[in-house]
Amino acid sequence: MRVLGVIAILGVGAALGGAAMNYWPDSHAHVAQADEPASGERDILYYRHPHNPSVTSPEPRKDEMGMDFIPIYAGGGDAAAPGTVSISPVVQQNMNVRIGSVVRGDLARLVETVGFVDYDESSLSHVHLRTEGWIEDLTVRTTGERVEEGQLLFRLYSPELVNAQEELLHIVRRGGGAAPARERLRALGVSAAEIAEVERAGEPRRLVSVRARQGGVVESLNVREGMYVTPGTEVMTIADLSRVWVMADLFEHQVDAVTRDDAAHVKLPFRPGERLEGKVDYIYPSLNSPTRTVRVRLAFDNPGERLKPGMYADVHLAPRPLQSVLHLPAEAVIRTGRQDRVILALGEGRFQAREVQVGSRANGDLEIIDGLQEGERVVLSGHFLLDSEASASAELGRMLEAVEEEVGDEVWADGRLLSIDMEARMVNVDHEPIPVLGWPAMVMDFAVADDLELDGLREDMPMRFRMHEREEFVYEITAIEPAAHDH
Repeated sequence: MRVLGVIAILGVGAALGGAAMNYWPDSHAHVAQADEPASGERDILYYRHPHNPSVTSPEPRKDEMGMDFIPIYAGGGDAAAPGTVSISPVVQQNMNVRIGSVVRGDLARLVETVGFVDYDESSLSHVHLRTEGWIEDLTVRTTGERVEEGQLLFRLYSPELVNAQEELLHIVRRGGGAAPARERLRALGVSAAEIAEVERAGEPRRLVSVRARQGGVVESLNVREGMYVTPGTEVMTIADLSRVWVMADLFEHQVDAVTRDDAAHVKLPFRPGERLEGKVDYIYPSLNSPTRTVRVRLAFDNPGERLKPGMYADVHLAPRPLQSVLHLPAEAVIRTGRQDRVILALGEGRFQAREVQVGSRANGDLEIIDGLQEGERVVLSGHFLLDSEASASAELGRMLEAVEEEVGDEVWADGRLLSIDMEARMVNVDHEPIPVLGWPAMVMDFAVADDLELDGLREDMPMRFRMHEREEFVYEITAIEPAAHDH
């Protein structure tokens, strides 16, 4: 059954190889194999162990079982590296294969996103009263109106303010200490200038003026002429637009790259070629679950008030560069969603797929965290066909390895027992070919398992025996039974 399994796997390999030829009609494109026949036109690079590719020799030799080492030819590839393909220069040119290098250096990162302009909340002035009363002489009629610092907004009639003024005047007339009465009026929101004017005039003012504490535009207006208001009423809000915020959303993988005070600039879609410089002012601490984004606040001076709240803007953040990292052109990486990989250019027309772990992306380059070394060469274009062929080769290699692991646990073979060493528990066997291991017929010494009885064995006995690999390339017989024709 194991022999049939190996034959089936080889059949699959042949089918994969045949399918791959549809990619490259030129016969020079093939899955690289180590067992290609020697050619007088090719140089032998070295010889490798038939079962252990890591064991090599510069000269021809045999392994511990008498099998010849396999010659490896220049440009011939090696089956020890599943996923390796060999492509002729003509086919490479037809496929427009371009090659680049993995380099180490600083990687200047750039994060691009979109944002919207908003008011700088620290520059909003909310107008509240400290007593109840009625609005009169309202000078602001609509939102969006511009006001100047100190401008009259409205006047307020408040019985409490009138009473406080009369109390102050009464104390002044009696010549008593008026400071507490003045402080009461200040606490109720009356300016020092108006208090002085009341004392000078000698009579209370029916209406008290309320003026703008800062210039800007009216962002909200919640009252009308004659309305009754209380301290809990927000009369209006005035926004200073000389400085604004731009709110941008970053995806989770972008947030780690950005820190406070990083340089930032915005471009307005309706002003081509113009950009405004600013910086990252704040990174919000929580994630927006529905969008899976984190909000970042940018602060910009706004001369001429070109940025208006509600506008959209293209946002470009320039985090601090990554220092001395491996990186390569992003076009070299094949991203499947489950795995990132590149196609290595091994030289002499050989290519191999390799899995990589990528990090930050910046200006068309990708950081390589794991999988590549500085100076290695990778394919930049034409790599999708190469990847398909390399994947077919790698899959065949994995299938063969699975079969080898299965048959490596227990193998049965036929042979003749030539001699027995009871003390050393060794037997000398002339065995027939063992196809599942690729062994030809040969005479070999085998160790015998400690629990196997040797008393019933005799020399020159035909037998069937079971063996397993006790350690690398060392096989031990675990069962012996007479051959059927020996009874």
